[in-house]
Amino acid sequence: MRQIRNLVSRGVVSLVNAGSKMQSLQMRLTADEVKDGMEHFEPYGFTAHPHAGAEGIALFFGGDRSHGVVINVANRQFRVVELEAGEVAIYTDEQDTLVFKRGNVVELTTKTFKVNAETAVEFTTPEIRTTGRIVSVGDQVAAGISQINHKHDGVTPGDKLTGKPQGGA
Repeated sequence: MRQIRNLVSRGVVSLVNAGSKMQSLQMRLTADEVKDGMEHFEPYGFTAHPHAGAEGIALFFGGDRSHGVVINVANRQFRVVELEAGEVAIYTDEQDTLVFKRGNVVELTTKTFKVNAETAVEFTTPEIRTTGRIVSVGDQVAAGISQINHKHDGVTPGDKLTGKPQGGA
């Protein structure tokens, strides 16, 4: 009976070693039981560095408490709440969120969104909308016409850094 009771335990993360191939955790399982080097099994393609104080579920094969694994870690302090049935969210402690919402809407909330694409970024959509400015360092091509070579008579070219007309205007 003791082996059965020792199979599963709930605990609190104390320390994280995120620098190894399989992240390991130090877990406080009971008031007097602390386990070091517990392997943290994460779903393929997802990883996170949990804060101390996050909660986890530990398994001990055969009820042997000498080597356990952690199969799930959660942190109720930062969890996105009030999702509708079927919605999915990825989130951080800084309130960045990626939410797959009902109605086929995906919503990303963050302060700065960076895309590093070696070849291209492609959008297949009838319309792109923005509420702010669009700033480009390079050339813009519209309907196959380069803006670098596209000249208008009587228009004073702007300064490349400020966008203000040259020549004191």
